[in-house]
Amino acid sequence: MRRGGALRRTPWQTWVAVGVLGVIALACIAAPLVAPYDPTAQSSDRFAGMSAAHWFGTDELGRDLLSRVLHGGQLTLFIVLGATGVAMVIGTIWGMAAAFLRGWLDEVLMRLADTVMAIPQMLFALVFISAFGATPVKLALIIGVLLTPTTARLVRSSVLGEIQADYFTAAVSYGASKGRLLTREVLPNVAGPITVQAAINAANALLLEASMSFVGLGIQPPEATWGTLVQQGYQKMYQSTGYVLFPALFIFITIWMLNLLADQLGETAQSKGRK
Repeated sequence: MRRGGALRRTPWQTWVAVGVLGVIALACIAAPLVAPYDPTAQSSDRFAGMSAAHWFGTDELGRDLLSRVLHGGQLTLFIVLGATGVAMVIGTIWGMAAAFLRGWLDEVLMRLADTVMAIPQMLFALVFISAFGATPVKLALIIGVLLTPTTARLVRSSVLGEIQADYFTAAVSYGASKGRLLTREVLPNVAGPITVQAAINAANALLLEASMSFVGLGIQPPEATWGTLVQQGYQKMYQSTGYVLFPALFIFITIWMLNLLADQLGETAQSKGRK
């Protein structure tokens, strides 16, 4: 009964966001099964418009754009999920260490966060991509590092609030170990803000990947992400509007749904906190 009540209280916006994101993710994951053509197969039907044969049209080499978008989504989702995972793992450890240990270590860790945040993201990406290249794994790591300081600050702020709570003081007085305090007491109570930050990080990671690809710092042809397709389509906009429009729509809708999900998760966490 309680489970059903919880489902009924879930805002419809949350279900819309989860549903749309789920459909996009499944379509990209199942691209080898649902894509109508090989994304690298060329034909003489160049810059074809939308039709029953090519729903999104074709590019300058006659490649099917729907197939390119779905397969490109696999790389995009890999980079976004990888970057989000890197930011959440490192940022959570970073923030909890700063809040829990305090003193000079807190000062050093927060000044380090300020330093990383002060560096322009594109300059940071340019330096590291020039040095290490732009593979999906490396892009995920670079973007994840860029998103880590904001995550660390959020976690630190949330943990500091929990440390001042009565339940934490009581656990300390009972002689609970630091490991138990962190994993059994504090972490479950900051899971709400961390989950919200994860959704925000995913949206920011997608936007960063698209921006980096648009200026030529992303995945290079023949592979393509949504950002790469937007960059290529922008150059051919007058030959095919759909070339740039459809990957851009996938980026826009995914970021929109991630931000909507973050808003709803934040409101849910606040309502639970008031109770």
